[in-house]
Amino acid sequence: MSKTTMRAKFAVAQVEKLETGERISFHAVGRSGTYPEDGSDEDNSFAKFTPSADLTIYIANPALFGQFDAGQKYYADFTRADG
Repeated sequence: MSKTTMRAKFAVAQVEKLETGERISFHAVGRSGTYPEDGSDEDNSFAKFTPSADLTIYIANPALFGQFDAGQKYYADFTRADG
């Protein structure tokens, strides 16, 4: 079984409804202001180590249409696919 090598946290930036699907644009979590000094905001940990990331996914599966809304947050786990 493969081991996850990286976990990132993304927020949905935009959902574009297209004729044949949806294009979902994500960006790494972050905040324009400051984080609590006690480190209690989980987004702070992700933003510290991955301050910039963008991801765009085109969805053509009708069962997934309408499942993503701007502002929602998701984890993305990256695992090598070649074993």
